[in-house]
Amino acid sequence: MARAQPVIVWFRDDLRLSDHPALHDAASRGAPVVGLYIRDDESRALMPPAVRPLGGATRWWLAQSLRALRKSCDAIGGTLVLRTGPAASVIATLARDINASAVFWNDIAQAPHRAVGRDVEAALATDGIASQIFAGDLLVDPKVIRNKDNRALRVFTPFWRRVQGLGDPPKPLPAPRKLTSVSGIASEAVDDWDLEPTRPDWAGGLRESWTPGEAAAHDRLKTFLDESISGYAGDRDRPDRDGTSRLSPHLRFGEISPRQVWHAARFAAAEHPRLAGDIDKFLSELGWREFCRHLLFDVPDLADRNLQEQFDAFPWKRNALFLKAWQRGLTGYPIVDAGMRELWRSGVMHNRVRMVVASFLVKHLLIDWRSGEEWFWDTLVDADAGSNPANWQWVAGSGADAAPYFRVFNPILQGEKFDPDGAYVRRWVPELARLPNDIIHQPWTATPIELASAGIELGTTYPAPIVDHKKGRERALAAYTKIRRKE
Repeated sequence: MARAQPVIVWFRDDLRLSDHPALHDAASRGAPVVGLYIRDDESRALMPPAVRPLGGATRWWLAQSLRALRKSCDAIGGTLVLRTGPAASVIATLARDINASAVFWNDIAQAPHRAVGRDVEAALATDGIASQIFAGDLLVDPKVIRNKDNRALRVFTPFWRRVQGLGDPPKPLPAPRKLTSVSGIASEAVDDWDLEPTRPDWAGGLRESWTPGEAAAHDRLKTFLDESISGYAGDRDRPDRDGTSRLSPHLRFGEISPRQVWHAARFAAAEHPRLAGDIDKFLSELGWREFCRHLLFDVPDLADRNLQEQFDAFPWKRNALFLKAWQRGLTGYPIVDAGMRELWRSGVMHNRVRMVVASFLVKHLLIDWRSGEEWFWDTLVDADAGSNPANWQWVAGSGADAAPYFRVFNPILQGEKFDPDGAYVRRWVPELARLPNDIIHQPWTATPIELASAGIELGTTYPAPIVDHKKGRERALAAYTKIRRKE
């Protein structure tokens, strides 16, 4: 009996075996399955708009995630092939070489990714090789949630209400128990892709903070729902507490799917009804990710263009010194500096603090939100093409469902409210650790004796504020009022 022709499964931002529709369908056919991941920098550059190149932190994560995926494939008899080059050419060549019957992949509902997919389909069709695309990136297809003008909804609450009104998404698919592979296929090595920093090796904090991969993602979800979900609605705003799920980078790389998170959370709510409110709040955060992705579906250049056109005339300031001080966590505002240092060390930042540091950059310093978005894109392990620019535009006031222009987060009050004992600041800004709680969020108000007792010399061991809060707020409001008058 002739051996069945193999099926290629093209992995992208779905580095998992469970709830992987393309892999599940390929495995169910009984034919050999070849997993393929492509490092495609050439197609990225050709798409209008282009697929964004990964930042430094996400490159590090990708390397670990690919190693974990290869190990998982090996454990069930499968194989993961790594190749470099334009996706259409690489896939068509491999398909011909192994006499593949078809190539399957999960859709990424973003314009540049779909453009690459169309090139792959065309190249395969030329050789008479079938291709099939599966939904696997979102809870709901973006074409389902539309307004009367057939556009994505621009306000989150009605959007999320519509998504919830559709009921539960399909149940997650199990991982294949066994795969049949094809031997003798050449593969590149992750180590040869230079994804990880070496000189200097700045990823020590990432290694200490994270374990990428599908198994770690599910462990994290289980631990969160078992141990941390109670009180989530309040604790999620406290950077001094371990009150968030820390699932965002796992979702970013598809090590766990949105519907796996959804169903696990719904099961936990059914088992423990008292947790329903916390779980609803947690799922709304999953909904915000969905909202941003649907927005990106309609606005592929979300990271470059103001959604509200009047912001094209906003009087942004160019100040390289202020931008560098913000990036390095040396603004003189402890909650801002703690957040920026947490980001550099661990590749993430607490969500509440993300809003504070973003507001500080665009409103206190009047620096273009795109400068902040670019820095986050390079330093976040969860840098997401939808959430990252959408969140920055939300804070700036230029985006969908944006924060009111007059909301200027007070970094002192934010620190005192959400880090009342200064634990978060003490962890990430250790030079302030010996200050009393009542002044740790505004060290410039300390007396000379208090500063000396804490071993602090303002302007030397810790900077004085680079901008006065009141003056910065007034300047921001004046700039926002000016562009609003032009509407």
